[in-house]
Amino acid sequence: MQNKLSFSKYFVIGVMLFALFFGAGNLIFPASLGQNAGSQIWMAVAGFLITGIGLPFLGILAMGFSGSKNLQELSSRVHPIYGVIFTALLYLTIGPFFAAPRTGAVAYDIGIAPFVGKSHGHIGLFIFTLIFFVVTLWFSLNPAKIVDNVGKILSPAIIILILVLLFMVIVKPLGPIGAPQETYSSGAFVKGFMEGYNTMDALASLVFGIIVINAIRSMGVTSARGVLITSAKSGLVAVVFLGIIYAGVAYLGATSTGRFGLFDTGGPVLGKAAYYYFGTLGTLMLSVIIILACLTTSIGLVTACGEYFHSLLPKLSYKAWVVFFSLVCFVISNFGLANIINFSIPVLMFLYPLAVVLMLLTFTSKLFKHAQMVYVTAITVTLLISIIDGFKTLCQLLNIEYFSWLAPIIEFYNRALPFYEDGLGWLIPVLIVIFVTGLLIRIPKFSQVRS
Repeated sequence: MQNKLSFSKYFVIGVMLFALFFGAGNLIFPASLGQNAGSQIWMAVAGFLITGIGLPFLGILAMGFSGSKNLQELSSRVHPIYGVIFTALLYLTIGPFFAAPRTGAVAYDIGIAPFVGKSHGHIGLFIFTLIFFVVTLWFSLNPAKIVDNVGKILSPAIIILILVLLFMVIVKPLGPIGAPQETYSSGAFVKGFMEGYNTMDALASLVFGIIVINAIRSMGVTSARGVLITSAKSGLVAVVFLGIIYAGVAYLGATSTGRFGLFDTGGPVLGKAAYYYFGTLGTLMLSVIIILACLTTSIGLVTACGEYFHSLLPKLSYKAWVVFFSLVCFVISNFGLANIINFSIPVLMFLYPLAVVLMLLTFTSKLFKHAQMVYVTAITVTLLISIIDGFKTLCQLLNIEYFSWLAPIIEFYNRALPFYEDGLGWLIPVLIVIFVTGLLIRIPKFSQVRS
């Protein structure tokens, strides 16, 4: 048993962690953020990095710190039924409902759309995503090392290509940074913070964490302290790479508005920038790499979801789950990238606070002796606020008035909860509840509530 690894091994684990988090789809969010933030770019980027890389880093550490075998076991500290529901919702969110269909839509927007006229956009998306998810289905049903090998080659290829592109942006900027859009003209930090939710990496970290922990243990580090320290050091490698790329792509987006105009998503920004600097060859190279990268991500997500739901409901075969999820991905991907992103936001406003509070409870669990009462009360308070945030965001997305029952609750939350307008209304109540219930659980008459 050992508690320390060489720097090269930390680096290898860090690069693996980077590859797990970084998908081609993640490039579109900082690009869009840069376009909209304009001169407020660095404030927006600071907020984006907290949720885009900070929370995923904490998620990995939380899984290592908890000692749990998987997310369902960890979330079952609240209640076994909650553990199943929360884990299932998280898998569906990072799988067939949003993240997996997004891979097909991103691949089309960046890799195919530049070569297809706007008049043929819908039929082009239909044909491409049909082929894309048929290939996803085939590889998910016939697991092959070729997918892992292609993924290992593509991650460095994307990094190199993006870094070359960013170098050109610094040496020869696309244009001056313009004025921010209205939503970023004030509160750019908070807007960037919320935009980081779209990466879904904090949610994915609770699933990926066990992969990293198993890799660390396979290298001989088995003590809880050793796993945590190794996760932290390796995580810093991934954080640095992600931070550089996110900040650089955001800067590219900020300088692109005057030359290319403002887009609904960040997808076209990268394609047009590649063409501007490197011509058709550059666009073609970017297209091939992005499509293959999105495909390997799609296969990984569909496979993971198929395995989880087969373990949850074994009467349905793994094959049946994979076929079903691939079909769902195909259908949803044809709503288009902008719609997929927009309709994922209410769900993320609901799920993210629950995930973050679970991380917080994991780190503080020893202080309240792992009492179930603390887990239940903290998650309940979070749920009461985050579910309202989800409905509120949905109404805003659909441009409709708040439901009659929803309006007074939102009005009350606005008055009573600090930071509610910033999307963090759950934070102070949860901290108070953890503190109060943590004290109560030490009183003898509450001892029977302990788990």
